[in-house]
Amino acid sequence: MTTTVENSPVANTKIKVVFVGLMLVMLMASLDQTIVSTALPTIAGDLGGLSHISWVVTAYLLAQTAVTPVYGKLGDLYGRKVVLQVALVLFLAGSALCGLAGNFTELVLFRGLQGLGGGGLMISTTAAIGDVVPPRDRGKYQGYFGAVFGVSSVLGPLLGGFFTSSLSWRAIFYVNLPVGVIAFLVLALTLPSRRESEHHQIDYRGALALALALCGVVLTCTFGGVNFPWLSWQAIVLILVSIGLIVLFSRVERSASEPVLPPRLFSNRTFAVTSAVGLIVGFAMLGSITYLPLFMQVVGGASPTGSGLQILPLMAGLLITSIGSGQIISRTGRYKPFPIAGTFVMIIGLVLLSRMDASTSKLVSSAFMFVFGLGLGLVMQVLVLAVQNAVGYEDLGVATSGATLFRSIGGSIGTAILGSLFSSGLKRNLTAKLTASGQGAQYSASQLSGASADPQKLKQLPPALHSAYTHAFTDSLSVVFLVAAGVAALAFLLTWLLPQLKLRESVQGASADVPGQLGDSFAMPRMPDSVSEIVRALSVLVGREGVRRFIEGVAERAQVDLSAAACWLLVRYHREPNLDLAATCEAARIPVSRGQSALAELMVKAMLDDNYRLTDEGERALARLATERRATLSRLLDGWDPERHHDVATLLTRMADEFGSDASSAVAH
Repeated sequence: MTTTVENSPVANTKIKVVFVGLMLVMLMASLDQTIVSTALPTIAGDLGGLSHISWVVTAYLLAQTAVTPVYGKLGDLYGRKVVLQVALVLFLAGSALCGLAGNFTELVLFRGLQGLGGGGLMISTTAAIGDVVPPRDRGKYQGYFGAVFGVSSVLGPLLGGFFTSSLSWRAIFYVNLPVGVIAFLVLALTLPSRRESEHHQIDYRGALALALALCGVVLTCTFGGVNFPWLSWQAIVLILVSIGLIVLFSRVERSASEPVLPPRLFSNRTFAVTSAVGLIVGFAMLGSITYLPLFMQVVGGASPTGSGLQILPLMAGLLITSIGSGQIISRTGRYKPFPIAGTFVMIIGLVLLSRMDASTSKLVSSAFMFVFGLGLGLVMQVLVLAVQNAVGYEDLGVATSGATLFRSIGGSIGTAILGSLFSSGLKRNLTAKLTASGQGAQYSASQLSGASADPQKLKQLPPALHSAYTHAFTDSLSVVFLVAAGVAALAFLLTWLLPQLKLRESVQGASADVPGQLGDSFAMPRMPDSVSEIVRALSVLVGREGVRRFIEGVAERAQVDLSAAACWLLVRYHREPNLDLAATCEAARIPVSRGQSALAELMVKAMLDDNYRLTDEGERALARLATERRATLSRLLDGWDPERHHDVATLLTRMADEFGSDASSAVAH
C-alpha cells in the first residue's frame, strides 16, 4: 500500500461550487438504490416479469457492489476527476437506456450498467473531497455526504412513487439526465484534476472474482425453485459453480498484494461477527423495502405515491434509533447491547409484517413497519463503529469499507432470495386458490401472476378472482417475512458473540457525529484506505469541540499563556514577519480590532520585538505550541499507534500546522 499524498485545498470560494456538484452526484447515485421500489408493480404490469421483478433492484446493487472497491484506487491512479466523469457518463447512459427499455430483460441489463456507474459516483465523490478541502474540515463535508446518502435512501421510494403516479415509471430514470448534465459541467469546470504520486496495486482479479461469485449466488437464488426445482441438475450445477467461485475469490485474495477483502480480517472476531450481522441486516432491509410497496399497491390498493408515504414509518423508526444509539454509545462507551436488542426487535417487526393481509389497516401496518425500523436502526449504527474499534491502523480502511460491503452484498443476495421465495410461493398459492374456486380451467397461475401484476388491472378482475389473487399474494409475502425473521434470528444469536471492547476515544467521539454516521446506517461506501478514516476521525473529534477550544486547550497544556487569537497571530508573524495586519484579518474574516488586541497581547508578553519579529521567548512558545498540537492530535488516535506509520505521522504534522494557523473559528469571538 502506498502513502497517501495530501493535496493543497482549493480556494474557499471554489469549494462551495465543487461541493454542490458533488452533492448532486451523490444524490442521484443514492436515490437509485431505492427509487424503483414503489414503481415495481407498474413496471411489472407494463413490461411483465413479476416472477423476477427483484432483479430491477438486484442488478443495480450487484453491479454497484462489485465495482466499488476498484473505483477508489482507480481515482488514485488516474485522478478523481476523470474517474468521476467516466462513472457519471456510465450512470447517465444507463439511466437513459432504462427509460427507453422495451422489455424486462433490457431494463435489468441497463440497470446493471447504471449500477456500474453508480458505484463509482458514490465512492469518488467522497474521495474528491480530499482534493478540495483541507484535512481539518473533511469530517464536516463527508458528514454532509452521509446525510444526503441517508436522506435520499429514505426519500427514494416516495419520489419513485410520485414520478410514477404523476408522469411515468420511466421518469424516475429520465430525471437523472438534466441533474447529471449540470453536475458534469460544474465538476468539469471547477474540480481540480489530481492523483496520487505513488501507485496502488489494484486487485482486478479479486474484484472480478467477487463479481462472479456474487452473480453465481444471486442467479442460484433467483432461478432455484422458480425456473427449475432445487434438486434438478440445473440447480445443482448453479450451486456447485457458486461454491467454486467463492473458493476462487478466497484464493485470489490470499495472493493479492492489496486485496479487496483481506482474508486475515476474518481472524478478527469482531469483524467476522459484524460482517455476518451486516449481511443479514442488508438482506432484511432491502428485501423489505422492495416488497412492502408491492403489498401496499396490490393488496391495499394504494397509488405508487401512497405506497411511498406508507413506508416512511419504517424509515422514521430507523433514523430515530440509528441517531439515538450513536449518541448514547458516545456517552457510555458500550455498544454491544444495541445489536442484541436491535436484532430482537427486527424479529418482532418481521413477524408482525408477516401477519398483514387485506384487512390490515394503514395505521396497523405503519406501526408494524415502525417497529421493524426501530430494530434496524439499533443494529446498523453499531457495525462500522465496532469494526473501527477492533482493528489496527493497517486494516482500518479496508475493514471499514468491508463492513459496508457486506451490507451491500446482503442487500443483493437478500433481494434475490426473497424474490425467489415470493415468486414460487405466488404461483403455488395461486394454483391452489384457483383450483379451490373452480376457476383453474379458465386461468392459469402463471398467466394471472404476470397479467395482473399491475394494480390497475387487478381492479378489473371479477371479485372472486380478485379475492383469490390477493389471498395468494398475502400468503406468499407472509412466507417471505417469516423467512427474513428466521434469518434475523440467526443474527440475534451472532450478536451475542460480539466482543465488548473498550471504546477508543477516536471512535467514541466520532460516533456522536450524527450526519457522518447517518451514511453508515445505510451502508454508504467508504474509501478502503486507512488515512481517509484517520482524517475523518480527527476532523470530527476536533470539530465537536471547535477549533478555538482546541487551540486554547493546546496552549494551556503547552504552558503558553496566550489567547487563541494570539496563538494564531504568533504563527502568522512567524510565517510573514512583514504581514499587513488589517489585510490578514480581512482575509481571515475576523474583526481588525480583534487582531490588534492579539498583537498587543504578543507585544506585552514579549513574544514579538518592535520590528514584529519573534523573540526568543516567542520562538520557544511557538515550538511548544507546535509540539503540543501534534501530541494532542496523536492522543485522539488512541490505539492506532500513529507514530509507527510514516503517512500518519506526516498527516499529524500537517493537521497540527493547519489548526495552528486557523482563524475563522479560533479568533472570531
